Amino acid sequence: MPVSVAKVVQQAVPTELRVIGTVEASAIVQIKSQIAGELTAVAFTEGQNVNKGELLFRIDSRPYEDAVQQAEAAVERDKAQIAQAEATLARDTAQAKYAETDASLQSELSKGGLTSKSQFDQSKTNADVAQASAKATQATIESARAALRADQVAIETAKLNLSYCEIRAPLSGRTGNLLVHAGNLVKVNDVPLVVIHQVSPIFVDFSVPEQHLGAIRRLNASHKLTVRVSSQDDPGHTASGVLSVIDNTVDAATGTIHLKATFENSDGMLWPGQFVTAVLTLDTIQNASVVPAVAVQTGQQGPYVFALKANNTVEIRPVTVGRTFGDKVVIEKGVGAGDTVVTDGFLVLFPGATVRVVDASKVGAGAL
Repeated sequence: MPVSVAKVVQQAVPTELRVIGTVEASAIVQIKSQIAGELTAVAFTEGQNVNKGELLFRIDSRPYEDAVQQAEAAVERDKAQIAQAEATLARDTAQAKYAETDASLQSELSKGGLTSKSQFDQSKTNADVAQASAKATQATIESARAALRADQVAIETAKLNLSYCEIRAPLSGRTGNLLVHAGNLVKVNDVPLVVIHQVSPIFVDFSVPEQHLGAIRRLNASHKLTVRVSSQDDPGHTASGVLSVIDNTVDAATGTIHLKATFENSDGMLWPGQFVTAVLTLDTIQNASVVPAVAVQTGQQGPYVFALKANNTVEIRPVTVGRTFGDKVVIEKGVGAGDTVVTDGFLVLFPGATVRVVDASKVGAGAL
């Protein structure tokens, strides 16, 4: 009877959890205006990849340029007022000094009876008035300096508002649909103009049964666990990332723990909202006995394989099946490395049947 066979081999087998995951952008930013005005230009195309700092929108800047000029004019006015007040203070200080000297002289003359009391009182009054005038002028200077500081802050505020007339990308990512077109009036922190999704790096969210939580936490503490993902439309194309987040609670409703993996996604394979197959690699079994999964049959006594003996006859061997990965399966008990098992041609086999090994393509054709 023609059959195809395969050798039982020993190899390292990774412990893997295979689940369905969802791709999620690592950051989502709604671009809004920080000032009000007319949207004059859109500097990107919908769905375009943009870099951080790249120009996205322009808002009419003329009102804000005028505001800067007005604030600068107010600063110059304040400086002129301060200079004028300082000159007045210098004059008042000189007059106060002269009046104080004259009052001192009149006091000495009054003591000697060389001047009248009314003249002495007048000189003292003049000195007091001059000192009060100097203090008032000093207060005017302090008020003008405070106004200057306020107007200097107004310049910075006006320049900041002017800079908001150009809206730039706060991060690198992919733009979505344009939500407000050029020519419309925009308000402060109103509706989004566009939404940017950061797709490099990108996240994949998935959940695994809670019985694996202990192993995941233990292994992730010593090294970053590897996660591979593949899309449903192209399962042969995979991307590799690392486990980055273990949720802080188990979902009591489903008995699962939520995980998140990070991928560079430099080739743009992963897309926000996409469903993918996620494979979390925990640890590796060394020297495991591995056979093609098609070699394992199921009978009334459980799984078994047809093993090829030295005299080209076959016998049934009950086996204990371990982990399945890809198109192979781990055999924990029943066969070992070097044994040969039948992988095709089972329908005509029975214990003790004599077989001839042929290529798998010839088994179904009944080649002898």
